[in-house]
Amino acid sequence: MATAATDRTAAPEPAPHVLVVPYPAQGHMIPLLDLATLLASRGGVRLTVVATPATAPLLAAHGDAVGELVLPFPSHPAFPAGVESAKGLSPALFGALIVAYAGLRAPLGDWARERSGGPDRVAAILSDFFCGWTQPLAAELGVSRIAFSPSAVYGTAVLHSLFRRMPQREDGDNESPIGFPDLPGAPAYPWRQLTLLYRTYRDGDEVSEGVRRNFLWNLEASSFVSNTFRRLEERYLAVPLADLGFRRVRAIGPLAPDAADAASGRGGETAVSAADLCAWLDGFADDDGSVVYISFGSMAVLQPPHAAALAAALERTGVPFVLAVGTAAPLPEGFEERVVAAAATAGRRRGKGRVVRGWAPQVAALRHRAVGWFVTHCGWNFVLEASAAGVPMLALPMTADQFVNTRLLVEEAGAAVPVSWGGIQAAPEAEEVARVLEAAAGGQCAHVAARAKELAEEAAATVSDGGASRQEQDELVRELRELGSEPKE
Repeated sequence: MATAATDRTAAPEPAPHVLVVPYPAQGHMIPLLDLATLLASRGGVRLTVVATPATAPLLAAHGDAVGELVLPFPSHPAFPAGVESAKGLSPALFGALIVAYAGLRAPLGDWARERSGGPDRVAAILSDFFCGWTQPLAAELGVSRIAFSPSAVYGTAVLHSLFRRMPQREDGDNESPIGFPDLPGAPAYPWRQLTLLYRTYRDGDEVSEGVRRNFLWNLEASSFVSNTFRRLEERYLAVPLADLGFRRVRAIGPLAPDAADAASGRGGETAVSAADLCAWLDGFADDDGSVVYISFGSMAVLQPPHAAALAAALERTGVPFVLAVGTAAPLPEGFEERVVAAAATAGRRRGKGRVVRGWAPQVAALRHRAVGWFVTHCGWNFVLEASAAGVPMLALPMTADQFVNTRLLVEEAGAAVPVSWGGIQAAPEAEEVARVLEAAAGGQCAHVAARAKELAEEAAATVSDGGASRQEQDELVRELRELGSEPKE
């Protein structure tokens, strides 16, 4: 008679458990949540996403695909109490948010150690590159950590190069060129176009040193995963980069939803429904590509001089437009009222516009046939959404990685036209903005529009079966499964 032990079929090993740590900013959280959902859909891995009470609602759009771990936001003397994300945050506090968020390291370590001996043990950590503190956490737990970049490989390398090499400007000159000798083409940027995180670095300051340590930790990660695609950044994916610690970089993007999911609320509740906005755009059905869509994102605050120049140019040119701005954006007095009046009385579509205050259904708008151009700060998520939709960009970079992204789009990809390089400190003249708008609307930039359509084809191909990004996604799932097959020595 067989014993119970030999009679019983062994239970299958549970799928490896991956801890996912996003950074609390919409432009960072949304693509990493998109990636987590994609990985979960492939099967063979379980994922738990870390959030705080203020950011947990963003997980709702991803259903039951991933688990969630909601922890209290850690307090820090350099960061205001009651604030849990970058939304509406002063740029001067971005560094403090990075350092304050690192306070999750201890409670996450306790949580993971409680599960170390069971089926829910953490097999790997996948975390945003603003969460470099998860690198020593992974070392403590004896697991590998993969760094996620919501930015271009080029922009990610520039950012890490700054904190790795610590270059300085000459004599306090904002136009002093800062070179990046280890990147292809050895590019250089004027000091004023570098990220504020670096320009405000102060030797010995707790926050500054914490920010620098964050990025240096990333160079110890097992690999990078970047929301980009090979045809857009071939030059920076061809060989390992010193500025990324010579680590492997997987290009797994674009992580933009397809047409079927364009109306989803992955970024939170919108101020206007996708159906409503698309119905308004349907009014331009006999004039495809005539509408200019304008947005500067959730973190790039539109400054009053920039808003004034843009509003004046829109009224001067009469180009049909959708302007998506924050609830507190400083539009010129009377502008919104004139837009409403023009929409009500215009016998023709010329001069017809719409202002959306709050979060807009941007993916759906960009994929509408009436939208022909996108005026944007060139934040990377916006770049990918426009590229996937085949919409050329009119670039107004403000800060952070936006100058790097714009250079990539204008000089290498050929899918954007620069409006101004002045950034947040120097708004363009209304005449300058009007000139670019008229050139785009008048067909003078047809070669840029054609290149944007090619990018859309390349973006669709790369995430399709057999495409380069699809292969990298599959390789990432296999890597995570292998990391979970046995504890790391």
